[in-house]
Amino acid sequence: MLGEYRIEGRRAAEISANVERAVGSGELRPGQLLPPMRELALELGVNPNTVAAAYRTLRERGVIETAGRRGSRVRAKPATTGREDIRVDVPPGVRNLADGNPDCALLPGLADAFAAAAALSDREPVLYGEPTVEPELARLARADLDADGVPDGPVVVTSGSLDAIERVLAVHLKPGDTVAVEDPGWGSLLDLVPALGLRTIGVGVDDEGPRPEDVRRALEGGARALVVTDRAQNPTGAAVSAARARALRSVLEQHPQTLLIEDDHGHHIVDLPLHPLGGTTRHWALVRSVAKAYGPDLRLAVLTGDPLTLDRVSGRQQVGPGWVSRLLQRAVVRLWVDGTVDVPAVAASYGRRRAALIDALAERGVEAQGRSGMNVWIPVPDETGAVARLLHAGWAVAPGARFRMGAPAGIRITVSALAPEDFGPLADAVAAAVGPAPARRYV
Repeated sequence: MLGEYRIEGRRAAEISANVERAVGSGELRPGQLLPPMRELALELGVNPNTVAAAYRTLRERGVIETAGRRGSRVRAKPATTGREDIRVDVPPGVRNLADGNPDCALLPGLADAFAAAAALSDREPVLYGEPTVEPELARLARADLDADGVPDGPVVVTSGSLDAIERVLAVHLKPGDTVAVEDPGWGSLLDLVPALGLRTIGVGVDDEGPRPEDVRRALEGGARALVVTDRAQNPTGAAVSAARARALRSVLEQHPQTLLIEDDHGHHIVDLPLHPLGGTTRHWALVRSVAKAYGPDLRLAVLTGDPLTLDRVSGRQQVGPGWVSRLLQRAVVRLWVDGTVDVPAVAASYGRRRAALIDALAERGVEAQGRSGMNVWIPVPDETGAVARLLHAGWAVAPGARFRMGAPAGIRITVSALAPEDFGPLADAVAAAVGPAPARRYV
């Protein structure tokens, strides 16, 4: 059942930690069946209730799953291992189109902004007990949100989009609740949900965003929350259109208790308008990260939503890290005020690259999609083979397994590092590696 590995421990916490460590190290593999609780209790010389408590902890942490009489086994994609382990090692001489990073040439310089922020902090130090959000950052962020039609709400600053999403989920849901997520969708989110002890249910995605019929089915099936990427969806590039937003609002109006979370990480790198869904349900939140437009290492996002949700998030943050550095917030304010990012030019640059690659692939009979953002998604019949053949041809791409639950196989190509002379050779290599793609079943 477990091969050579033997579970150890006398207390529930020791047993669960032992199993989790083994899953993380690879000694216990995805899909491996764990011993029945009574059998393991007898082997360890403990009460069966102790093993039951350990297994319950492992389920809540997203490490194992239990299917009634078929027993408990390591999840196919356990939260302990993370989807970032499903990556391609890029050897020297191979072009890296797998990492999802922005084009560094389009990112602003940070030195002047941080120097100005540091000078302000020298004059006006931020001490304990002061506001956790820089007033000017809150004002500028709220003005941007108002201009995009996002309902009024408080502003909280978090350490990136994923931090915001985690905090919103944690203040509303309990272990065992189900969250509807896009499939294919952001791998880090697909890791986060089970790590919080929550269950996931996938909703299909096409160029205009989540499919309303899939969202309806998920909510009618008991999903307590829905996470939607408004623009630059990772990995498909989908962007919620006006018509799709109306259809999704119609579905959400029938489920007003749903916790709605919108991720607008594409803000300032896309030229498509935002069509927000917030306010349709009682509890909602929308998060905007500065990572793609200003630099991933800034680790800052702005979160808004209904007052109760934001109050809970802010309260929980204050008994943990307290706040996101006001020095950092002041630097971001300076970047915004100085207009260091030419948003139309950045959006146009990524748009030209996506269009050039999609067109080149179409000329070779390969279907691809990428309506916004910096990624192109290509359905493939054999994901592992396609990734390996492209690597051999000198191109590293991201395997779709990092982003999928039940969606068909695919590969993701990040266009940020591509130059005009690259599109033909890359399209030739993709066509040779994958052949004409099958029809998209998730559209």
